[in-house]
Amino acid sequence: MRRARETGAVIVNADSQQLYEDLRILSARPSPEDEAAVPHRLYGVADPGEAWSVGRWLRAVEEILQEETRPLLVVGGTGLYFHALTRGLAPTPHVPDAVRQTVQAQFDAGSETDFRRALKQLDPVAETAIYPGDRQRLVRAMSVFAHTGRALSDWRGEGKPVLASGSYGALVVERDRDDLYARCDLRVSAMIQNGALAEVREMLDRDLNPDLPAMKAVGLRELAAHLRGETSLEDAVSATRRATRNYAKRQLTWFRNQTADWPRHG
Repeated sequence: MRRARETGAVIVNADSQQLYEDLRILSARPSPEDEAAVPHRLYGVADPGEAWSVGRWLRAVEEILQEETRPLLVVGGTGLYFHALTRGLAPTPHVPDAVRQTVQAQFDAGSETDFRRALKQLDPVAETAIYPGDRQRLVRAMSVFAHTGRALSDWRGEGKPVLASGSYGALVVERDRDDLYARCDLRVSAMIQNGALAEVREMLDRDLNPDLPAMKAVGLRELAAHLRGETSLEDAVSATRRATRNYAKRQLTWFRNQTADWPRHG
């Protein structure tokens, strides 16, 4: 916010969950007051029943670049969005149904942990970037490799970047891990106090397809288990804290591996 005020910039969202209008609390979207204080774009613009891909987000950013004369401040934690913006996004190959079904059966026969371990050996970039519980994207990444012998992240890296090298400044906020985890725990406590359970209830009442990206929001699955009577609130909150810390760890790993030349700020 301070940087945007100082430079007159428009803040552009690069967080895949903050795109969705009904996930303000779970995704820790900027408050209405913050959004009104300086221009914000691509926050809460999608219905949870929609499935925004990396490509759709990238096209939306390109439109903003064409429209805006003010500087843009692209902010968020979805690594693949920054990868597409600065390195390009090429169309990925079609995968035959038979290959996809075989990989799905492989996923369903074991655990997500085992599947991720296997995918990490083949495509660590994609594995690190995929949200926990996102069966659809995990199967997609493995299916592309199974069919083509090439990592999904390699295919994606062959496009022309929207932002040419040297045309932008970059910065990674990288906090001490203990401090980061403490902040994650505080975030979850604030979510509960601010109405996260009601937000999850509203999502469940819509009976959306569980494979939709919005249904993969960190904390939704854990809090939904409590609302269905499957676990206590205390256990659901603990599980949400673990999921949040695990995702933050994955973000750290991704940005350290993929943006090693970007400056850091603690």
